[in-house]
Amino acid sequence: MISYDIIKALLRTEKSTSLEPAGKYLFRVSKEANKMQIKRAVEEIYKVKVHDVNSFIAPGKMKRVRREAGKTPDYKKALVTLVKGQKIETT
Repeated sequence: MISYDIIKALLRTEKSTSLEPAGKYLFRVSKEANKMQIKRAVEEIYKVKVHDVNSFIAPGKMKRVRREAGKTPDYKKALVTLVKGQKIETT
């Protein structure tokens, strides 16, 4: 897989922003990607050194349109910890 196919987005939420001073970043990633692929992709795209990767499947949310109930699809997230002193420049 190509790095840009593995890393879909850097998640910018209140909770993920509070983790940034500790060198932790939250990414939305491909469901088929494993931890080693995620590590290589982040290192290649952002030119940083990754210390650890924790990945998990986030369940989709229940949605309703009029009488029809449904669910958004599940997706995979990765919590990436960088080596001390490294950071990802976001604008």
